[in-house]
Amino acid sequence: MTTDVWMPFEETEVDGLPAAAEAGLTYRFWDGGPDLPADPADCALYVVPYMKSADVVLPPLAAMASLRVVQTLTAGVDFLEPALALLPPGVQVCNARGVHDASTAELALTLILASLRGVPRFVEGQRTERWHSGFYPALADRSVLIVGYGAIGAAIEDRLAPFECARVARVARSERTTERGTVHALDALPRLLPEADVVVLCTPLTDATRGLVNAGFLARMRDGALLVNVARGPVVDTKALLAELESGRLTAALDVTDPEPLPAGHPLWQAPGVLISPHVGGSSSAYLPRARRLLAAQLRRYASGAPLDNVVLTTS
Repeated sequence: MTTDVWMPFEETEVDGLPAAAEAGLTYRFWDGGPDLPADPADCALYVVPYMKSADVVLPPLAAMASLRVVQTLTAGVDFLEPALALLPPGVQVCNARGVHDASTAELALTLILASLRGVPRFVEGQRTERWHSGFYPALADRSVLIVGYGAIGAAIEDRLAPFECARVARVARSERTTERGTVHALDALPRLLPEADVVVLCTPLTDATRGLVNAGFLARMRDGALLVNVARGPVVDTKALLAELESGRLTAALDVTDPEPLPAGHPLWQAPGVLISPHVGGSSSAYLPRARRLLAAQLRRYASGAPLDNVVLTTS
């Protein structure tokens, strides 16, 4: 039985790992560099390097004949889709639920506040030495709709609590009730969109959410509303969003785009009323300690034969 664990951290960098000799594991450091750490056929648990391109991290999977677990360090696992058919049956794919909640929620609030309070205009005013005084929208008394109410969506609502919002509505794949109230199903969007001043996207990219924010979705948003995307670029139809931005009816704050990275010359760069950050929702100083804690906990479970956390699918 193979016992190799590939991970993008040295064994000594992760406190709380099960001792290799006692657990019968061999830790192999690989952060996506050109040289593989060992024979991929001997890899039993693969921790996918973070912020590396798919053409770097996916090819080794084809040779991992003994693989039993894939652990991503991202909240979404959509980038793995091209390689899933290559995996042996029974491989558990686990995401990094909990690792990016604080960081992504923090950026979502930053984008909301910066957009509403006119910060991009102030930055441009400072550059050109112009004083843009006046009244600007506040987050207080606004209605916010969170589309994608998982761990990150809940973390965003946590951070909205002190801002005196008039209302926070929640949407996920299926309806349920939480301590904070009802989480509506996706089919409630036509009713909820016209009531929201700010719509925050933090849903996973799936067949059901790809292109979810299309011309019809945007048309239902109220005049002057702000769309914030900290999910995945393809959740939004870029052409439809551009039409709304160029008309001046909606504004947007985007941490993710389609295409991504956004190429020079793309019309989104110069569209009115848009604030763009370069997909940095999860890549902050909050990432490393949480990622290391997750890996240590998962590997302790794996070594002891306990059920793993964050299993999002099992290959067949």
